[in-house]
Amino acid sequence: MQQAIAMLDSGVGGLTVVKEVMRQLPREKVIYFGDTARSPYGPRTAEEVRLFTRQIVDYLIQFQPKMIVIACNTATAVALEYIRAYVSIPVIGVIHPGARAALSATNSGYVGVIGTEGTIRSGAYEQALKRLSPHVEVVSQACPRLAPLVERGMFRNSESTSDVVRESLEQLQNVPIDTLILGCTHYPFLSDSIQDAIGPKVQLINSAEETAREISTILQDKSQLANTEAVPVHQFFCSGDPEIFQNIARQWLGEQIQATPVIWQIPKIM
Repeated sequence: MQQAIAMLDSGVGGLTVVKEVMRQLPREKVIYFGDTARSPYGPRTAEEVRLFTRQIVDYLIQFQPKMIVIACNTATAVALEYIRAYVSIPVIGVIHPGARAALSATNSGYVGVIGTEGTIRSGAYEQALKRLSPHVEVVSQACPRLAPLVERGMFRNSESTSDVVRESLEQLQNVPIDTLILGCTHYPFLSDSIQDAIGPKVQLINSAEETAREISTILQDKSQLANTEAVPVHQFFCSGDPEIFQNIARQWLGEQIQATPVIWQIPKIM
């Protein structure tokens, strides 16, 4: 049996990482869990996010994955080290790969970060960027209205979507950034609208590509890259409406995936 890469997110946002893994590592099997019933994670407390993340990890461990990818910036910010201490397999997040990519891209040293309230409140991106480059200037902006747009499937260019994106980025218009980190895995769904709002001179950083590279490097170092010629059969689970999840996933991935709903057996924190 081929060991899978397990991925989790608060909803559909982590599908941006799935898509990049499928492109860079087409032999790897992915098992994905989107916690759509409790999305978004951004407004929740760190304690709640850690609890939810551990609950999903407990569910995914039954499939005996070779790696866990926390494909959610909010969960990466508050639960990455907690989960690393909890399981015996490699666990990676999406913040450090995104920070590395941004520093490679910037010429001015001014980097913008947009994310959920939880991610921005944690300061995780600023810390990661300054650890790598102490003199980088970081401007952060919470955009709590964007992830819910994607969860509702409203990520195609439309006047209403563009209006929300433009209003969310308004405070960054007069800041001299040349690079903008999409600090939520939902945001690449909105990249066209974000680019239109922020202007063509600012380079957008989607951490999915760099995250997939990190996955590849770790698996290669551990001699765990898939060596089968068989086409992997990916599995998708969600805690909310599977039809909404499937529709979004099929549009984004271009595949006829099936989503299996999961009903939690322990009480949800509300």
